Amino acid sequence: MGKPSTSSLPGIAGSSSEADAVSLHTQPGEHAYDDDVPELQPADLPPPYSDIEPGTADNEPVLPTIARPSYILVDLAEKDLYTVDANTGAESFMCEILDNDPVLLERQIKLSAAKPPRPSVRIRGTRSQTVRENGKSERKTVTDFDVVVELTPYLFSDAPRGQSWRRLRTVENTEKTRRGTIFPKRAPGVRRDIEISNPKPALAEWCHRYCASHAGVKAFVLRRQVTGFDQEKLKLKLETLVRGTNYRGHIDITFPVKDDYVVVYNACRVNRWRLTPWIVWFCYLTFLWLFTWPFLFFRTKWFEVAIAEWPFSVTEANGDKRYVSMSEEHIYNLWGRAISRAVLSKRQGTLSEEDLIASQTTPDEPFAGLLEHAPRFLRDGVNAISAVNRQLGWGGDSW
Repeated sequence: MGKPSTSSLPGIAGSSSEADAVSLHTQPGEHAYDDDVPELQPADLPPPYSDIEPGTADNEPVLPTIARPSYILVDLAEKDLYTVDANTGAESFMCEILDNDPVLLERQIKLSAAKPPRPSVRIRGTRSQTVRENGKSERKTVTDFDVVVELTPYLFSDAPRGQSWRRLRTVENTEKTRRGTIFPKRAPGVRRDIEISNPKPALAEWCHRYCASHAGVKAFVLRRQVTGFDQEKLKLKLETLVRGTNYRGHIDITFPVKDDYVVVYNACRVNRWRLTPWIVWFCYLTFLWLFTWPFLFFRTKWFEVAIAEWPFSVTEANGDKRYVSMSEEHIYNLWGRAISRAVLSKRQGTLSEEDLIASQTTPDEPFAGLLEHAPRFLRDGVNAISAVNRQLGWGGDSW
């Protein structure tokens, strides 16, 4: 998750918008989390979060109105295919109408760009242990804890309304990528970082090039990227936190990102086969992938030219950093207690808002009424998690 440039983000002093950048964000306004977050005291009792309004006359709960957006523009016909990778969240679909209509393809890419990537931080603790079985000693790796905290809510300036600083752009002429080709390359006439005078193609032009391509097997790719997030800063803080529990094993802190790719394949027999699960597994089990993989590699023309940037923060011209919601320090202060509890209890799984609330209480304290007087950053953090869960889904299998 790299650093973003403010040269293309409107609303920032000294910035100028790129000609092809499609602005998908609302004006950020003032930052709601400029002050340092106070250390929570036992008296700061975070209550259970509930945004259900009082019951109606029929005594039924009324859920808040939160948009549940659809990110697929066209109605998929029976002959169309749509799949989502269970591990990475990468979306792949094939719809014949998108092969011949560049305007509709552009609208679909813009719509897919409005769906956020799913960044998270994963803290694992492992140790080696000698196990004796059948008269033999073996060294095995034992996982003591495996905790995940999702960072998606902090990509929104207003999570319930889906407001963010996201933008959609196309690749620069100097970037090496596949431009309707098999191998990555720069734009014609570009040598390393020497820019040509011709402007880079906008999204509409790339969609026209894709639809006009005579390649028998082709694919248009959208990448969702998180920018402006300092992984090392949060990693050092979390490692110190875990070591503070006197844990002596190996600590592995990573930042996986799900839902970061959308691939639109053209309608052809080869792509239909590559998206059919039983055919894929048949190739794996029979080792036919030794032949099919080289065939697909050299046969497919890729258009990896669209990028949806989701800034976690932006750097202004004077070097100051502005965050869309919370800084790395805020996130650490918000989740520190919950992570510490999860590590000590040897948890394995994704922490939820219930874990966040419970971390601010003692075991014998009830949750009722606790959020009413809790710090604002805690209430906003819980609200953001709840809103994102309702919009993007929750409760699925983890890794």
